[in-house]
Amino acid sequence: MPRYEYRCRACGDTFEVQRPMREANVKTACPAGHDDTVKLLSTVAVGGTSAGPGGGQSGGGCCGGACGC
Repeated sequence: MPRYEYRCRACGDTFEVQRPMREANVKTACPAGHDDTVKLLSTVAVGGTSAGPGGGQSGGGCCGGACGC
């Protein structure tokens, strides 16, 4: 089940709520009970290497993998 990150505009608390995707846009109160919250844009980081034709160095990094970073 996805987790959604929220920030409370009243107290500044940042918190997560785990709920089904069909409830992604349902309003959520912060743990302190304030109703003025906003859903934050979350990012996902995925690491690892690929064993493709480039010897395992493909994509990613600061320059698309050309420098091997």
